[in-house]
Amino acid sequence: MPATTPPSARVDAPLTPSSAASGPVTPVVPGQFSGDPALTATQAAAVDDRAQQQAFTQWIDDGQGGELGQSRLLIGGMYCAACAGQIEEALLKVDGVSRAEVSGAAQRAVVVWDPRRTRVSAMIEAVRSIGYGAFPDTGAQAVALATKESRQSLWRLFVASFCMMQVMMYATPTYVAAPGDITPDMLGLLSWASWVLSIPVIIFAAGPFFRGAWNGLRERRVSMDLPIALGIAVTFVASSVATFDPAGPFGSEVYFDSLTMFVSFLFAARTLEARARQRAAQSLDAVMRRLPDAVERLDAADRGELVPSSALAVGDRVRVHAGQAFAADGRLLEGRTQVDEAMLTGESRPVDRAVGDEVSAGCLNLGAPVVMEVLQLGVQTRYQRIVSLVERALTERPAFILATDRLAGPFLIAVLVLAALAWGAWMFIDPSRALWVAVAVLVVTCPCALSLGAPVALLATAGELARRGIVVQRLDALEVLTRVGDVVFDKTGTVTEDRLALAATVEMQPTAPVCAGLPAGLLRDVARQLAERSSHPLSRALVQALPPADWSAEPTDLLEQAGQGVQASVRIAACSLEVRLGSGAWCGAAEAAAAVQRPQVWLALRDRQADAASLWQPVLRFEFDEVLRADAVSGTARLAADGLALHLLSGDQPGSVAAMAARLGIADARSRCTPQDKLEAVEALQRQGRVVAMVGDGINDAPVLARADVSIAMGTAAALAQARADVIVLSDRIEDLPVVFTTARRTLAVVRQNLRWALIYNAVSVPLALAGWMPPWLAGVGMAASSLLVVVNALRLTTWRLRLPGKG
Repeated sequence: MPATTPPSARVDAPLTPSSAASGPVTPVVPGQFSGDPALTATQAAAVDDRAQQQAFTQWIDDGQGGELGQSRLLIGGMYCAACAGQIEEALLKVDGVSRAEVSGAAQRAVVVWDPRRTRVSAMIEAVRSIGYGAFPDTGAQAVALATKESRQSLWRLFVASFCMMQVMMYATPTYVAAPGDITPDMLGLLSWASWVLSIPVIIFAAGPFFRGAWNGLRERRVSMDLPIALGIAVTFVASSVATFDPAGPFGSEVYFDSLTMFVSFLFAARTLEARARQRAAQSLDAVMRRLPDAVERLDAADRGELVPSSALAVGDRVRVHAGQAFAADGRLLEGRTQVDEAMLTGESRPVDRAVGDEVSAGCLNLGAPVVMEVLQLGVQTRYQRIVSLVERALTERPAFILATDRLAGPFLIAVLVLAALAWGAWMFIDPSRALWVAVAVLVVTCPCALSLGAPVALLATAGELARRGIVVQRLDALEVLTRVGDVVFDKTGTVTEDRLALAATVEMQPTAPVCAGLPAGLLRDVARQLAERSSHPLSRALVQALPPADWSAEPTDLLEQAGQGVQASVRIAACSLEVRLGSGAWCGAAEAAAAVQRPQVWLALRDRQADAASLWQPVLRFEFDEVLRADAVSGTARLAADGLALHLLSGDQPGSVAAMAARLGIADARSRCTPQDKLEAVEALQRQGRVVAMVGDGINDAPVLARADVSIAMGTAAALAQARADVIVLSDRIEDLPVVFTTARRTLAVVRQNLRWALIYNAVSVPLALAGWMPPWLAGVGMAASSLLVVVNALRLTTWRLRLPGKG
């Protein structure tokens, strides 16, 4: 990296590993793939180096004391979603690969592999052996691959378009001239010129179609490139024969203009499709590319040194410049700034951070340069956990998409059979048109629209939701969400915050004289001082609720009894008292405490001069209640307005649950529920034929989250709950739940539109081609336009903006 590069800039050049080889190591980059599946020794050393793999590999426990690698690979040369199955098969054939998921829409693969049995280089070579490119999914590789494929596509489009215009210029006289106006010699010259100009189109521009078709046949698969390649080849061969032998079996008609026009239009559509797919995935991509490649690490003398993010260690001091992302979880040591935490919380407004505040990896520093201490790295960071969730969304193919892909093979075989039957039938009807009818059938029925329509729509939605702080772990859940009729909420930590608030303070008169004339305010000060000396959650809540004490006397003889409370001696005015802060039973109010169903803390007094058998006199009762999330009422109201039946399940007391349900407007509320009770409640709804969504956050919610038809966890949920959830709402806002349901319905509407269009297109265009009313060039235009239409329609999901709370 040049020394003049500012610290905040990203380092896009791959880093050279120091441990892989003794000499310079050249990483595999997209521009180096030349058709040979084997990597060079230096390329293999680069991708197999453990330090280099940190940029694209996570290490996970295999459950047997070992570890497995989970690597992200970029796939090059994928022109349709149906290629994914072929690449998955190639990867799964590699010894040591236990799982491979490939997304044609995102052009990525996630591979789980055993480092004791295989290497990353072996997986890359397996993909390259079937004709596709494979590269580590790092920021540099992604940019290089996108640039390379974009340039190649534009060059092919330029060659095809330029030659098409020239061929059309030579073909125009044959369309407009009257019979006999052009001599046979001149017609032959025009055909020769068109033939010469078609050769670059066949060899260069149409090369990917022929390679894709050949690779599929070599793997004994019928790829989507096969009908296109056959149509192009047959058209070129037949027109070439007609050029050199006008009296031959194909007559004197040439179709070089249709050939070049078809290739040109097809590449134009594919170029636009590729850019549309990149746009659909860019929101998810942006989440995974937040970490800087290089950071400025400070030494003991405060001198800065640029190092890769992977070289950081816990305890390092790092200067983070304005506009740069934090490379690790840390604590600010110097400076004050504003931080964009939208990726973690979905909140678009920046938050203030000062010395002593903690910051998270992946969040952007928007204000001024700051210095932080590294606290957590890699898989320990919240950012890395989010990346793991996003990886699944990038590569997962839902069941209905897999069903569509499985139909692609038989569909293509049917196309080949149909084209052969059309040729045979037209040999009896009009032999001069038989070949061109067959070509039109081959071209017009390509199922690209079927294979692209759903994946691009789902990927676009997952990206938009991720940008808003909602991560979809299982894309199948989007389809299930459209059928949900019941939403079941856990109470604590889901509709409420994970803290308690003081709800009421009740004064009581002691039944026996203790110390006459004690004001209630002074008693609250005593309670706060005792609460400050306790670690119990209710004591901490009491400290936050009560103002700082004006009374400055220090309690003595302090004693904290586990499960009961805190006891001390205090002197108030002329009174020498013993005080207790704790449970009602411990403070002499067992019966009164049993009548109150909310969490409570009691303050009791006893005269120190009295004998030990004297009773404790309760004087104050502090009642607490859970804090309802600020948006819980409006969020549940919107869900109910959408026609969803709401249920509330909790392990708390009946009074507390009933009060919470009344505030939320939920009619069906159940208290004192064990995890088994919650599971049975969801199963009872499912037995009635209801589709159930469960919203929970705790470890005890994991079984019911797994049992529900679709599960939603909050951002602060336990790790086990998040692992079982289909959707994670990082923002913790209940008002984001209606957004999830509305977005799912809109997405499935677009998917159905795309599939409906693809079916209607084939149902109309195939009969037209069979009837001979659709020439090959028009068939090519129709096929390209159909594929482009479904992608553009799916991209409407990225431009749709639903107003979210706090986001404008």
